Amino acid sequence: MKIAIGNDHAGTAYKNEIIKYLESRDIEVTNYGTNTDDSVDYPDFVHPVANDVENEKVQLGIIICGSGNGASMTANKHQQVRSALCWTTEIAKLAREHNNANVISIPARYTSIPQALDMVKTFLDTPFEGGRHQNRVDKIACQ
Repeated sequence: MKIAIGNDHAGTAYKNEIIKYLESRDIEVTNYGTNTDDSVDYPDFVHPVANDVENEKVQLGIIICGSGNGASMTANKHQQVRSALCWTTEIAKLAREHNNANVISIPARYTSIPQALDMVKTFLDTPFEGGRHQNRVDKIACQ
């Protein structure tokens, strides 16, 4: 499996821990995030993740910013991306099961690193249910 990850300054510590976790599972990671706590603009680090997901260079994306909102809004500008803002494992699970989310957006200022790791694990390990949910997902794209 291949995953792209991107973060702004609020998510650097989170990204580093998530990458360690992913690598422990032998998951290949493309890191587009900043590596410092110096203030940066999240779209600069989110668009590359969304591009990789949209162009199927990776299976999933992980994005992290302070609230998770700006990162998720940016990723969702890409037609083939379904980014879900998650702050609990239950939401991460439903985002995969019901929405076939292919990007998880993590709010660094509102979750702990252990919570973020649990959400990433849940996101990776939860399959899409399909069925009636596929009909709904199919209607997300602009027509």
